[in-house]
Amino acid sequence: MAPGTAVSGSRVAGSGGEPGLTPVGTPPPLLPDRPGPADRLGAPPPSDRLRGWAVTVAVTLVAAVLRLVHLGEPTDRGTPVFDEKHYVPQAWEMVRNGGVENDPGYEKIVHPPLGKQLIALGENVFGYDGFGWRIAAALAGVLTVLLLVRAGRRLTRSTALGGLAGILLTADGLSHVQSRMGMLDAFGSLFVMAAFAALLCDRDDIRARMARVVAEGRVADHEFGPRWGVRWWRLVAGLCIGLAGGVKWNGVYYVVAFGLLCVLWDVSVRRRAGVARPWTGTIARDVLPGIWALAVVPVLTYLGCWWAWFGSETGIDRHVVGREIGTGGLFSWVPDSLRSLWYYHARVLDFHEGLTTQSAGKHPWESKPWTWPMGLRPMLYRWSDKASGCGEPSCVSAVMLIGTPALWWPSIPVLGWGIWRSVTRADWRWAAVLTGYAAGFLPWFLNLDRQMYYFYMMPTAPFLALATVLVMGHLLGRPGRSERWRRAGLLVVSAWIALILVNFVWLWPILVGDSITPAHWQAELWLPSWR
Repeated sequence: MAPGTAVSGSRVAGSGGEPGLTPVGTPPPLLPDRPGPADRLGAPPPSDRLRGWAVTVAVTLVAAVLRLVHLGEPTDRGTPVFDEKHYVPQAWEMVRNGGVENDPGYEKIVHPPLGKQLIALGENVFGYDGFGWRIAAALAGVLTVLLLVRAGRRLTRSTALGGLAGILLTADGLSHVQSRMGMLDAFGSLFVMAAFAALLCDRDDIRARMARVVAEGRVADHEFGPRWGVRWWRLVAGLCIGLAGGVKWNGVYYVVAFGLLCVLWDVSVRRRAGVARPWTGTIARDVLPGIWALAVVPVLTYLGCWWAWFGSETGIDRHVVGREIGTGGLFSWVPDSLRSLWYYHARVLDFHEGLTTQSAGKHPWESKPWTWPMGLRPMLYRWSDKASGCGEPSCVSAVMLIGTPALWWPSIPVLGWGIWRSVTRADWRWAAVLTGYAAGFLPWFLNLDRQMYYFYMMPTAPFLALATVLVMGHLLGRPGRSERWRRAGLLVVSAWIALILVNFVWLWPILVGDSITPAHWQAELWLPSWR
């Protein structure tokens, strides 16, 4: 952030309480006695487009370098590590089998195909080695940073805070490691963030269109308010949610979460513009098109992810009608291919529901959701005491999935502050961020007997970065605060950012599998639960 600037959080005329960059020492503008509807629709996105893209490209390039350096290492003597052992061979089978998996003997194909197809693209181009099976996930991680910068900039109305959000995600150990693994979660995180960014664009687009309606004096033409026609950004969001579901089923929770968020935004814009019946207008003119965009489109997109399975003869459970299930009955009118897919999904659901600690045994690195917000139980993906090059006779190489503590450990007060702001100030920014975080976190409490792992938090990491920059923006101050408070806030935020970056650098050897001494390895393990 440039010297002499701070983030504004005051309700200024025409801003709707949304933050922007304000020079330190600028007196707060006079508030109108009765702000009109247009004043309550919110500030437009930042106008510094060139600077915004320059910051976006710079942060993304840094993320690309860090995500791609020595991407092909380490491996397990040339083979995948940890859960890569499931997805990497399945993706390689797709390369040789027309995009479809074929595992009739073991039936371990328990996730939708999209993530594995993306891994397969990398393998097809670069070969069956560490770089080949990880490049797609690494690129997904880089693109997530890019989208986060753009979404953060639009959310906070600050290019500086948007860039800072991207830096925080780049320096997050969980996101870093998971983006360098041939696993599925990096792809789900990418599509969720893409959907979120598209919804922010839709929100701004509708408010700009409503401002024109108000300016032209047409807001009272109908008690329900104006119609919007096709909302293309919302269709893009629905497409991205469907793609997230095509990676893993937990993407379906964002259909509900983002759908409810959009309803509240639609009611808000009609009410703030002075529409006579905002709730009825939203139901009549926004909800039904919203169901199409955020429910039907995701389902159709999800089905499209199964294109190779539909076109195959050897896909698992592709032709079960007439064998495992009958040809008649109440649903005999449904095409055999869809009935087979439904049967397949039922078997997959059976597998996941049965994957409990009691039935499958306790995995040494499993954890429960209440430990995830602070990353109290990380995961050891690889460990070897046969490494060399650390300067001592005995060397260690390890890859540990761990969120950068300086970012994750303050998450409870950060999220708590966000809940307070959402409830007491109706702050839409916090409501949006908390919705995205909750959709990736709370559903895991529905079945606590199931085996669970810390990497399930991958989709929440971008929202934690956004929550952190919102708190930092508040600490930086707003017009009306004294110069002393502003400087104190700048000092606290600068120290926090420096601590996150230093923490990431300290963890680097165990995030990428560098050769280190046994003493250094022990120094990396800060808590008993990390062992």
